[in-house]
Amino acid sequence: MRLVRDELPRASMMNDRTPHPTARISDVARLAKVSTATVSRTLSNPAIVSEKTRTAVLSAVQATGYSANVVARNLRRQRTGGVMVLAPNLANPFFSEILAGMSDVLHEEDINLILADTQVDIRSRRRLIGFADRSRADGLMILDGRLDPTLFQRPQCPPVVQVCEVVEGLHSPRVVVDNASGTAAVVDHLVELGHRRIAHLSGPDRNSLTSGRERGFSSAMARHGLAPRAEWSFRGDFTLAGGEAAAARILALSARPSAIVCDNDEMACGLMSALHRAGLSIPGDISVTGFDDIELSRHLTPALTTIRQPRRIVGRAAAARLIAILSGTLDEKDEDNEVIPVELVIRGSTGPAR
Repeated sequence: MRLVRDELPRASMMNDRTPHPTARISDVARLAKVSTATVSRTLSNPAIVSEKTRTAVLSAVQATGYSANVVARNLRRQRTGGVMVLAPNLANPFFSEILAGMSDVLHEEDINLILADTQVDIRSRRRLIGFADRSRADGLMILDGRLDPTLFQRPQCPPVVQVCEVVEGLHSPRVVVDNASGTAAVVDHLVELGHRRIAHLSGPDRNSLTSGRERGFSSAMARHGLAPRAEWSFRGDFTLAGGEAAAARILALSARPSAIVCDNDEMACGLMSALHRAGLSIPGDISVTGFDDIELSRHLTPALTTIRQPRRIVGRAAAARLIAILSGTLDEKDEDNEVIPVELVIRGSTGPAR
């Protein structure tokens, strides 16, 4: 489960504007001081690179005489030079590292990153349609599984990569983490500590993250001969408030669980805060686990045992897939998942059952 160049051509050749059959793409890259991939991208889709890069590459092409006719033809194929990310609630700290990973890759390719918050616009179909248009962006990376798949099935929609969450009915490449194995790992950890009365705070209904994590929880419980109890199964919404609401229900129980598996760190944080205010000790009275390993999780008291998603790696992988589509090396209808492994991080919020 755990992750844990060719020589320059002769100067005389560089200054000769007559096409030379010996000029290679590496010659252009060396003269322009960019990678061969950037040269290729500039020649095929000049609008997706910066003006500075485009000028340097085209000047080098002219100097070397490299594929002048191809350049002239491809200059007519215009792109916006940006890709758009559709995410629910950009204020959620979970997304920051994913966006940073995307930016790492896109910056190297001279592609701009455009952000749109679907939390604000989920009810505005017209605005969402505006996001999903080739005139706005060359590609989309979607982190919101609630969206209507028909928005992205129109001819004017650019290529799509789904990230973390999956839009049911949308056929496109995906980058996801191994949600089931992550939740199973925290159940295994709790059982090793002697816990048998284990509750589950899951995410919202009809959500791919929720379904994967529920599957992992159920399979691990069954493997250990434990049956989930209905009164210890709570539905949340991946927010602090969702965790606080679950805590209120736990406090009202006559028979409380000894541990609770939360489907994300934000809910775990909200739950821990509410339990602390009620006078409960963590992990003395109840052990708590999360999922994501957001920055806040390690600064709680006690620090949160959780599943670490390598979110920056997820972002990089998603951006690389989108670039592969734009460069023609990946089919935009390819539904094969790229599954990123996760890692159990044990901290102070879990302890032996009492």
